[in-house]
Amino acid sequence: MAEKRVVFRGWWFPGLLLLPQLAITFIFFVWPAAQAVRQSFYRADAFGFGEHFVGLGNYASLFTSANYLASIETTVVFSLGVTALTLVVSLAFAAAVDRLIRSGGVYTAMLVWPYAIAPAVAGVLWWFMFDPSIGILAYWLRVAGIPWNNLLDGTDAMILVVIASAWRQIPYNFIFFLAGLQSIPRSLHEAAAIDGASPVKRFFTIVLPLLSPTMFFLIVIDIVYAFFETFAVIDATTQGGPGQATTTLVYKTFADGFLSQNFGSSAAQSVILTAIVVVLTVIQFRFVERRVHY
Repeated sequence: MAEKRVVFRGWWFPGLLLLPQLAITFIFFVWPAAQAVRQSFYRADAFGFGEHFVGLGNYASLFTSANYLASIETTVVFSLGVTALTLVVSLAFAAAVDRLIRSGGVYTAMLVWPYAIAPAVAGVLWWFMFDPSIGILAYWLRVAGIPWNNLLDGTDAMILVVIASAWRQIPYNFIFFLAGLQSIPRSLHEAAAIDGASPVKRFFTIVLPLLSPTMFFLIVIDIVYAFFETFAVIDATTQGGPGQATTTLVYKTFADGFLSQNFGSSAAQSVILTAIVVVLTVIQFRFVERRVHY
């Protein structure tokens, strides 16, 4: 039986169906982005009563600012830490659940729950556990002879925000890795086992190459997540401290714009941040994807 297809006579009815989504995209994405680009070329006075055109002055001052350059370095360390920790832990969980014959659904549901928690709540939970005064994890670290104080030590604070941010993103990666593992034919594992390949060798020679498309997709998603969606975690745990040790680009954009009321510099930072993510994504698709086996 031939498949029935709907054909619209004219463009007005399909356009009417698309109009709500187009309106939302324009109002909440296109218009704010255009306003940010425009604002980045202006500088407002201290009282917010006026603004004057400065051209590329906001951008020039950023790249001569030691604090902004330090925030770029912090963002690189933070994003690499979040991406690496998220990928490794989620893949390990997915591989463990994939080997379960029974109760796999129960473990899957338990591992997915953290993704339903708001980022700010996730940050507060880990802040309580690592708090130097009342945190249970901080207590056990001191018992083990490991000094911990994320309120004073920048390295400890960075570890805290990386763990809190990765913990919430792990369920997202876990779902994709588990689906990828379950799509690999069991016959490939059985044939490799008959040939004498150990489980570790089968994982690196069969599983990882077949999971490379999924891993490539998740790397892009995790980097974008670390750049943009971790603001609430940082704000709830360290607020960019101590001493700007955890001030990433997205948090510095917020601090300069909403706390310091420097809207021109904040707009320029948001434009630069978006450009960095776009460039990184293009580089990944241009060069990293060549090593992906579909």
